[in-house]
Amino acid sequence: MEFPVYNKDGKEVGKASLSDAVFGLKWNSDLVHQVVIGQAANQRQGTAHAKGRSEVRGGGRKPWKQKGTGRARHGSIRSPLWKGGGVTHGPLAEKNYEKKINRRMAKKALFTVLSQKARENEILILDDLSIPEAKTKRAAEFFSNFANASRKKILKGNGVLVLTHGKDDVAYRAIRNLPYAAVSEARNINARAALEYTYIFMPRAAAEAFKK
Repeated sequence: MEFPVYNKDGKEVGKASLSDAVFGLKWNSDLVHQVVIGQAANQRQGTAHAKGRSEVRGGGRKPWKQKGTGRARHGSIRSPLWKGGGVTHGPLAEKNYEKKINRRMAKKALFTVLSQKARENEILILDDLSIPEAKTKRAAEFFSNFANASRKKILKGNGVLVLTHGKDDVAYRAIRNLPYAAVSEARNINARAALEYTYIFMPRAAAEAFKK
């Protein structure tokens, strides 16, 4: 599959031939939905917890006798009916949200999302992604110049996800404070992250690494 290759100024400078097994798959909404929901569930901490009446401190003594006072009968001041009492049907920390996703499914879902983005011209291959210094200003200039030249709307919302071939501390520190951009190593990307951003930037080396 042929992709245009852009320089830092957003101008096309060549072509890159990439694997159809990664960027040429048919859309499979059922697979992508199952994997993305599973990945979202697996990121939940599951630490929310509300105390029931048996866990709240106090309330062991009956507040008043059963009969003869004219008031409603109560057995504990920690009943859910009372202020400061236990919570009925609240969240419990022991709940496990984990969903099993096998490796082949996760990989195919990612490639399916990348293929769909390729069809919609939302994957942009760059000949060079090096940012001169780890400053947000430099990254903002790079994206602004690219957006103006290519007329891609990458400066709004979750505009662009930048994939690096390996660890790139300079790119990470330069991009992390931009509200419309994020950066990640190509090997760490998953289907959910790929769907969150409109465009995906990657150098040719990162794009070719998906073959492995």
